[in-house]
Amino acid sequence: MEVFKRAIMQPGPPEHFALLTVQEVIKPQKQTKLAQDENQLLENILRMLLQEYVSSAVQSGEKIMHFGQSIDATETTQGLIPRLLDIVLYLCEKEHIEGGMIFSLLEDLTEMSTMKNCKDIFGYIESKQDILGKQELFARGKLVMLRTCNQLLRRLSKEYFSNPTITHAPSKWQKFASSLSVVLNTFEAQPLSDEEGDANNLEEEAVNFSIKYLTSSKLMGLELKDPSFRRHVLVQCLILFDYLKAPGKGDKDLPSESMKDEISSCEARVKRLLELTPPKGKEFLHKIEHILEREKNWVWWKRDGCLPYEKQPTEKKAIQDGTKKRKPRWRLGNKELSQLWKWADQNPNALTNPQRVQTPSIMDYWKPLAEDMDPSAGIEAEYHHKNNRVYCWKGLRLSARQDLEGFSKFTDHGVEGVVPLELLPPDVRSKYQAKPNERGKRSKKEEAKGTAHQVDENQMSTHATEVDVEGIRTDMTATPMEFDAASIPGAQGETPTPEELQKQSSDTDGGQEAGQLDADAEVEAGIIDGETDADVDLDAKDD
Repeated sequence: MEVFKRAIMQPGPPEHFALLTVQEVIKPQKQTKLAQDENQLLENILRMLLQEYVSSAVQSGEKIMHFGQSIDATETTQGLIPRLLDIVLYLCEKEHIEGGMIFSLLEDLTEMSTMKNCKDIFGYIESKQDILGKQELFARGKLVMLRTCNQLLRRLSKEYFSNPTITHAPSKWQKFASSLSVVLNTFEAQPLSDEEGDANNLEEEAVNFSIKYLTSSKLMGLELKDPSFRRHVLVQCLILFDYLKAPGKGDKDLPSESMKDEISSCEARVKRLLELTPPKGKEFLHKIEHILEREKNWVWWKRDGCLPYEKQPTEKKAIQDGTKKRKPRWRLGNKELSQLWKWADQNPNALTNPQRVQTPSIMDYWKPLAEDMDPSAGIEAEYHHKNNRVYCWKGLRLSARQDLEGFSKFTDHGVEGVVPLELLPPDVRSKYQAKPNERGKRSKKEEAKGTAHQVDENQMSTHATEVDVEGIRTDMTATPMEFDAASIPGAQGETPTPEELQKQSSDTDGGQEAGQLDADAEVEAGIIDGETDADVDLDAKDD
């Protein structure tokens, strides 16, 4: 440990002496890289040294990141703890020691520090983000950093509900009001249906049920659909408004007139959202208002010196016998249409809002599933997006409209085959690409079909010609007995009139048209039979 203390006090960059110091303390088997047990020994030494520095900084009353810092006329030296972290970071970057050791030391440092000191620690982390964010280094410690951040969030104050006195300042109030407006606008733009309220109803659950909120930003859409989450936020707002409107000890504690107007406006919006939040929104709001009213009475009673009081008995209202509960009547005939119409009244600018949900592109929509298909991502199969039926159904509809070639792969490869090949890594992409021999088979099959259709057309043309010849031959061999001499103008030596000639021409044309129609019908029947036979032969060849 003393060797490290002397190394920390040395001037110059860590690369001049960091590796030599480790070799002097550990005496590793390999000169440039430590084994597993050697890494564990070094980590224990560094943790003990870090704890000693933090303890000394607390006893001296200095900030831990500034402890040991000396300021003279020429230069300002670095604190002892940042200097130690720089040495460990250099060793991790050059892979002389385990890459996750720097993240473990940062986690220990935040646990031993106050929230004010943690602000300086995160300042150091941000200054080194170019090195800490490298893939080969961050992959070793990203889970440690996530655990560190979650632990800090549990210790942090939640910045207005826990300390409402700061909202009396005009600047603080304006910041709070603007942030609250964003939250209320989000709640109003995404109203909840009765089905979503029934699915998340906690009234039948255990009384000591502890609500666990989602921590990922990607799951914020699901969090907004949780009625208990909305009610928690909105009730906190009403409590804060009651505190700000409550009488204080002096005039300086009262809000200004403009602030009172803003509080009243926000309070009306919050109550309306609580009333519309299922299940039983109106009843829930009535209970909250009753509780807040009782709390307000207690505030007034304690301000006046806790005077004795007597509560007058209330008269019970007579309940009429024989009253029946009426069935709900929907404004537009059914529940769904009425709910849709109500949403339109509450949010008339939803369709013209530029930030509303729009149809994504093929590449953006299938990107989550492509990440699941990457083996290097290490995502477990039960969390893959292909298990989400709604996600797959929407994606198939989108591909059917925008990517027919990719949509055709669904039959052979399932929903994973529809993912664009550009999103897949090379080793996965080869699995879903069409093989050359399959393309050849498909071309031969199409060529065989074309040849069969050509043969059928030739046969049909020959058959039609034979039908025409037979018709002409029949006309030529007709006997004179088939004709009525009396019906032929000029057959008895008479000169036909123009009307008779026109009638004869019409009859002749009609006979020709009838014969032609019969021949066409036979040809068409032959075409149909020919196509059926060709298809049967082609299928037999393919088999």
